[in-house]
Amino acid sequence: MPESKVALVIGAGDATGGAIARRFAREGYFACVTRRHGDKLAPLVSRIEQDGGKARAFGSDARRENEVTALFDTIEREVGPIEVLSFNIGGNVRFPIRETTTRVYTKVWEMCALSGFLAGREAAKVMVPRHRGTILFTGATASVRGGAGYSAFAGGKHALRALAQSMARELGPENIHVAHIVVDGAIDTDFIRERAPDRYESRKATDALLNPESIAENYWMLHRQPRDAWTHELDLRPWSETW
Repeated sequence: MPESKVALVIGAGDATGGAIARRFAREGYFACVTRRHGDKLAPLVSRIEQDGGKARAFGSDARRENEVTALFDTIEREVGPIEVLSFNIGGNVRFPIRETTTRVYTKVWEMCALSGFLAGREAAKVMVPRHRGTILFTGATASVRGGAGYSAFAGGKHALRALAQSMARELGPENIHVAHIVVDGAIDTDFIRERAPDRYESRKATDALLNPESIAENYWMLHRQPRDAWTHELDLRPWSETW
């Protein structure tokens, strides 16, 4: 097996997932980054490499079992041992309950819950024999509170949270740290900026948006925690967020 320690980020978008990958790459981890269309990851890989890190992009549909197992097999064989898994797939959609179709509900559940299960299971398979590893699941406000219009998103994120709890109880004795991060608030993204530019500028100026780099710093902290004081659930929100 290659020597590089790997941080695998499933759902490495332009904001949080990318920041997590960059954070671990700065610490010497080989960042393996995935999203369904791997070609969209070229800018992230280029930035990591320009900063002196190592990265490799993979196009993989996290809802498809055969693609997930192939992803883990390829990384373990060609890159190195997966020390960290960061599962970062969203699925934030809003539909009134009477307009929520079976197709919408199923797709969101597959993105949030099924894909989390597949990634978590495959991570456990490679980490347990080595008796080490960190598995980090990205949650949301919907993980703990079902809001009006968010039946699909809340259902999927609640399921992901339950998965994280079950895995933490099962894998903790195997020296595998499983944590669930509740990201409660708007994240500083292009989507937020383009949707409401005036409000975006005022919120950014007052630290009222979650900075992806700040989120990533907490993921690194969780990975570095000694096992006599592991955090299972961590909630992150701007000072201005009501909760």
